[in-house]
Amino acid sequence: MSSLFDPVQLGAVRAPNRVLMAPLTRARATRDHVPTPIMADYYRQRSSAGLIISEGVGVSQQGMGCPYAPGLWSAEQVEAWKPVTAAVHEAGGRIFAQLWHMGRMVHSSVIGEQPVSSSPIAAPGHVHTYQGNKPYEEPRALGIEEIPALVQTFVTAARNAIEAGFDGVQIHGANGYLIDEFLRDGVNKRTDAYGGSPENRVRLLREITQAVADAIGADRTAVRLSLNGETQGTNDSDPPSLALAVAQALEPIGIAFLELRELRPDGSRGASDVPRQSPLVRQHFTGPLVLNSDYDAARAQADLDSGLAQAISFGRPFISNPDLPERLSSGAPLNELRQATLYSQGAEGYIDYPALERAA
Repeated sequence: MSSLFDPVQLGAVRAPNRVLMAPLTRARATRDHVPTPIMADYYRQRSSAGLIISEGVGVSQQGMGCPYAPGLWSAEQVEAWKPVTAAVHEAGGRIFAQLWHMGRMVHSSVIGEQPVSSSPIAAPGHVHTYQGNKPYEEPRALGIEEIPALVQTFVTAARNAIEAGFDGVQIHGANGYLIDEFLRDGVNKRTDAYGGSPENRVRLLREITQAVADAIGADRTAVRLSLNGETQGTNDSDPPSLALAVAQALEPIGIAFLELRELRPDGSRGASDVPRQSPLVRQHFTGPLVLNSDYDAARAQADLDSGLAQAISFGRPFISNPDLPERLSSGAPLNELRQATLYSQGAEGYIDYPALERAA
């Protein structure tokens, strides 16, 4: 059995441990979605992760509705990412860019057009904009003739990521954003080739993943999904059927790894009584499986011991503990997370969390 601190092969990347840094939106880029120098410090500090999966990175202006989040569609953005990836590599780390299209979870005041989704159904609640919170707008359904161009935005962003120095990319198919809005039938009401059966609803994910894998290599392409329970108004009536379709669609592509964010009944950021789908996915997906959400060291090790997962990704603990692998290994206490500074634009709550003090 493997320890949480043993190396693992994730596609083209040899990770020195199985404590991965989950993608975490931090909102430290510019209003034009260009990375800033402080981001190099942040990711460098966390380079002891087995693999860093970056915050969500927009594949296009249409899909990037999060204020101050970074993108990967322009030459300026690519150049600004290069010092970030260089800082991680100089510190001995590895980093994937998470490619993000937010779908209906945006506002026209940020993206400059009506949001898009699988179907014209508005998300519940409010969206954060530069002018404060506003109700979500009704999106328009993407035309089937628009989908090839959408797929190409992911391919372009993936190629840009490699040019910017990333070791690979993760396609964001989770948490109620565009791909998830196609995957789950609570939002996807289409009657064309991208709606109806689970196999049809998986089509967009499969097409994007295959196109990205063809462009940069399957061994540098990963996927993130959330299959059990409601997330930001997106849900499914039959999670096992969807999980099976997803596993069968991704298996032949040979991706570097599949990450599943799985809600738990006692979850701290979203909860669900829907059983987690990783055991079913494990039966049909033979590549590395990475699990996420509310793990501590003991729970993480248990899922490694069972063979269910090959690695575990940690989110918020990595924000407040830049040296999280060392703390988990030694049993050292964790720094407390400061919620108020999660999405602010300065150094506070970003690069000022202390590492463990070492004896001289």
